[in-house]
Amino acid sequence: MPKVQKIFACTSCGSTFSKWAGQCTACQEWNTIQEEIIIKETVKQEAKKLWKKGTKKEKPRPRKLAQIETGTTLRRATHDMEFNRVLGGGIVDGSMVLIGGEPGIGKSTLMLQLALSLNAKILYISGEESEEQIKMRADRLGKSLSDCYIMADTSLANILLQAGELEPDILIIDSIQTITSAHIESAPGSVSQVRECSTEFQRFAKESSTPVFIIGHITKDGAIAGPKVLEHIVDVVLQFEGDRNYTHRILRTIKNRFGSTSELGIYEMNGNGLREVSNPSELLLSQKEENLSGSAIAATLEGIRPMLIETQALVSTAVYSSPQRSATGFDLRRLGMLLAVLEKRCGFQFASNDIFLNIAGGIKVSDPAIDLAIISALISSLEDVSLPSNICFAGEVGLSGEIRSVQRAEQRIQEANRLGFEQIFVPSFNMKGIDIAHYDIEIIPVAKVEELYNFLFA
Repeated sequence: MPKVQKIFACTSCGSTFSKWAGQCTACQEWNTIQEEIIIKETVKQEAKKLWKKGTKKEKPRPRKLAQIETGTTLRRATHDMEFNRVLGGGIVDGSMVLIGGEPGIGKSTLMLQLALSLNAKILYISGEESEEQIKMRADRLGKSLSDCYIMADTSLANILLQAGELEPDILIIDSIQTITSAHIESAPGSVSQVRECSTEFQRFAKESSTPVFIIGHITKDGAIAGPKVLEHIVDVVLQFEGDRNYTHRILRTIKNRFGSTSELGIYEMNGNGLREVSNPSELLLSQKEENLSGSAIAATLEGIRPMLIETQALVSTAVYSSPQRSATGFDLRRLGMLLAVLEKRCGFQFASNDIFLNIAGGIKVSDPAIDLAIISALISSLEDVSLPSNICFAGEVGLSGEIRSVQRAEQRIQEANRLGFEQIFVPSFNMKGIDIAHYDIEIIPVAKVEELYNFLFA
C-alpha cells in the first residue's frame, strides 16, 4: 500500500518542512508555507505504473575521464534559425527545455509553429486548450500538420503512457502548471505538483533520449512560477518576452548546458504567426523624415549579436518642485549616474529639468556601451540641436567622464558599416588592432565626454 505523507512546502522557493511556520527559513518570505498531502510509492511501483516500454537502458558504470569521447552530442537543426541560435545550434537529444513568458506573449504559438515545421514525430500535450482550438491555430499559421500528434490531457500517468506507446521524436508540454500527478493531493500548479511532474518528464527525456519542451508560467515579478528546482533540473531555460504594444518578440537564453547563455532570437508577431527577424535593426531604428533633437543611434550587443538601436531623450523645464526622472528600457539608476557625470565634469545643469529617456522599439538594454549615445541624446535635447542621422555611438562612460572601452568593438563597427552609417564614435582604447582601411565608415576615437561635446556641439 502506498504511504500517505503530509508535508508543508513553501510556494516561493519549494522548500519543505515538517510543520507549519509563518516565515520560510530558506527564502525569508512570509505566509508562503502551505500544507500538502503526498501519496508516496516506491520507485519500483512508480516505474511499473508509468513506464510501459522504450525505457530499457544499461545501467551506467563509472569511466575514466580520458575514456569519455566528446563531440558526440547529436543536434536536430530546425527551420527556425533564431531558435537554433538560442539553443546553441539545434535541439539536443534527451534535453529538457523550459520556456517562460507572460500570458498571451506567444509561447504556445512559438511551440506549435516549431512542431508543425519539423520533419519529425511530435507529441503536443495541451493542458490549457482543446484539440479544436489547437487545430484552428494551426490552420491560421498555414502550416501542414504532417506528423504532429495533439492530445489535450493533464494526467501525468496518461501522458507518459501515451508517450511510451507513440515514441515521439519530440515531446511538448503546454504547460507544466496544468499537469497533475495522482500521487499528490494538491492543486495543479502547486510546488509539489510542479516538482513531481517535472522530475518525471526529466526521467522520460534522459531514459528515452527524447527532447522535452516545457512551457512555464511566470509570476508577477517575471520569474518562472513554481519551485526553483524546476529551473535547476532542466537543461535550457528560455525567456520569451516583449511588449504587447509592439509586434516584435525576443527569445532570450537564461540557462543553457549545451551552448552560450548570452544569445537571443528576435521575432515579429503577425497574423500568420511569428516571423524570424534576421536584421533586428530594421525594427529598432525608427523611420523619421527629418532630424530632431534628442535622438542618437547606439551600436549595442545582445549576447554576441550586434544591432543598432535608437535612444530618445527629452529634457524640459520642470513644472513641479521635484524634477521627474523616467527611463523606459534603461536602468533609471544608471541614467542618474550619467546625469551626475554631465553636471560634474561638463557643467551641464539638469537639476531643474525633467528627464525622459526611451529606448525605441520597446526593448530593454543593459549593455553599458550605449552610455555614449544616451549622453549625446541628452545634450542634444538640452541644447535643442539635432544630431546627423548618419552617425552612431558605442562607448561606456566612467564616473570621471572618461570613455571606457567596450567589448567586440569591431562587430559593432561592422554592423554600422553594413547599415550605411558614415561615422561611428568609439573609445580610444578600442582603436588598437582595428584596421581603419577595411571599413568604409569613418571611425572617430574619443577619450573624454568633453571631446565628444566639442566635436558634435561646439
